[in-house]
Amino acid sequence: MTQGTAQPRRRWLLGLAALVAVLLVAAGAVVATRLAGRHTPAPVAGPAAPTPSPTTVPLTVSPTPPPGADLTGPLNLLLVGVDTRISVPGWEPHADSVLVLHVTKGLDRAYLFSLPRDLVVDIPAYPKAGYPGGRTKLTHAMSYGSRVPGDKAHPSTAQGYELLRTTVTRYTGLRIDAGAVITFGGFDKLVDTLGGVDLRIDQRVASIHRKPDGTYRDKGPGGYVGPQMVYLPGDMHLTGWQALDYARQRYTAGGDYTRQRHQQQLLRALARKILDQGLARDPARVEQVVGALGETLVYAGGGRALVDFAYALGGLPADALTLVALPGDAVGKGAAYRGEQLLPVGRQFLTELAAERTEPFLDTHPTLRVRS
Repeated sequence: MTQGTAQPRRRWLLGLAALVAVLLVAAGAVVATRLAGRHTPAPVAGPAAPTPSPTTVPLTVSPTPPPGADLTGPLNLLLVGVDTRISVPGWEPHADSVLVLHVTKGLDRAYLFSLPRDLVVDIPAYPKAGYPGGRTKLTHAMSYGSRVPGDKAHPSTAQGYELLRTTVTRYTGLRIDAGAVITFGGFDKLVDTLGGVDLRIDQRVASIHRKPDGTYRDKGPGGYVGPQMVYLPGDMHLTGWQALDYARQRYTAGGDYTRQRHQQQLLRALARKILDQGLARDPARVEQVVGALGETLVYAGGGRALVDFAYALGGLPADALTLVALPGDAVGKGAAYRGEQLLPVGRQFLTELAAERTEPFLDTHPTLRVRS
């Protein structure tokens, strides 16, 4: 294989695997349905780190420009984990986790942040689903948008994504260029295909869903019962089911904000694992990873192929990706909980991000940076 063909393959794998990681980590289970919306632009490559630099992307190797050579920043990618509960007839998909990957104008840095699933936002009217619009939790944008008039048994995840994308754009002021979702099973397969992932557990986490042997806990009238898988502080090697289980837990100290941090940390660990293994230099392993994912990867590119954005964004060390935690608090009076809101510093971060003043802002607010 020539260097010219190896580089595109490398970026393709990095972008694909990182994207899958983010989506799964964030997810409940998602329906593997096409997200062919009418959105605007298009990229999606998970949270790998950005930038093709002149030293790593020899664009002059071939007279034919490589895929994604014409892409410029800034780029914003919407990564969504969706709880579908496909075993429940007519269950409407909910956005269990919502992450945004912002790549700077020069494609030389990337910032990954989460929006709380219970963030109180204005969801616009969506005639296609018969939704009149309203102010409610962000997670409901997916479910309300997924409704298909006259067909309650078959909600459309593609429609739900479209309404969620519009809602996120209006709230953040960021144009969303592309997005994706992935299935639960896809994440398990990805991590296991990579041989597991090493992660530093930063606090005790008891699983609501799994027993120590990986089987599911029994569900009684008052909730889940029986032995629990427990993740203790320290370095730990996680298998596929363990990585997914750990990243799902939000009934911990810090609640959903802790879960957001754990998802981001797991994403970065996966990106590092991919880099350390040098998978992109082994075509057979590339095909193995892609084959393992099958149809579990759902990509919404607005007309551009995933390989285009993976090429444009892949190739940097994982430390080019900065994880950002946006603090928030509850909205409501007394016991009447309505949802979450970002604190002023979180809203200001979004403003500075759009203006490409992110690094100076984070330097003055260092607690927003998520550490491993």
